[in-house]
Amino acid sequence: MKCDKHTMLLYAVTDRAWVGPMTLLQQAEAALQNGVTCLQLREKHLDDEAFLAEARQMAALCKRYHVPLIINDRVDIALACGADGVHVGQEDMEVSAVRRLAGEKLIVGVSAHTVEEAVKAARGGADYLGLGAVFSTSTKADAGAMSHDTLKAICQAVDIPTVAIGGISAENILQLSGSGVDGVAVVSAIFGAPDPGRAAARLARLSRQMISGQ
Repeated sequence: MKCDKHTMLLYAVTDRAWVGPMTLLQQAEAALQNGVTCLQLREKHLDDEAFLAEARQMAALCKRYHVPLIINDRVDIALACGADGVHVGQEDMEVSAVRRLAGEKLIVGVSAHTVEEAVKAARGGADYLGLGAVFSTSTKADAGAMSHDTLKAICQAVDIPTVAIGGISAENILQLSGSGVDGVAVVSAIFGAPDPGRAAARLARLSRQMISGQ
């Protein structure tokens, strides 16, 4: 499955911290039914066997909705479960090493916080960039907010799709208009919502509005 700017419109990142009445799979399906264009499975505390089992379920679900599944950090899990891609941070494996392992089988996403990191990742073989944190966020306590100017400068410096991440909600998403990003990635705005499907539908509408104001 290819990655283009339309894939970045509404990028949902899972977090089981908010699993309650619905399972993570049910939350994901509700989001996929309501406008999510890319789904990242992020698991920091599951053992390998449980992570792979969950990843296979999520891969099958995403295929039904024709939406790419990205695995956070783990190239081996991504390849084993039939996911469409893998996402790595600056503290993880170098993008060139990821590309060697994945070949052309996987979409490779990379987190970037500066123009220099973004350009290096693009040259190293990244298919898209996750840029942030654009607002303060509780998901990553050490992530300082990226300025609008830096966000815009990165988007102008690279020719691959970009997605803004970090503290994005329905209340602040339109502040990203004019930055050049192709969409938004959210965690709690969907998975922490009482109704993930309704939250996703609203965010998809607002993301299209944000992009139309570029």
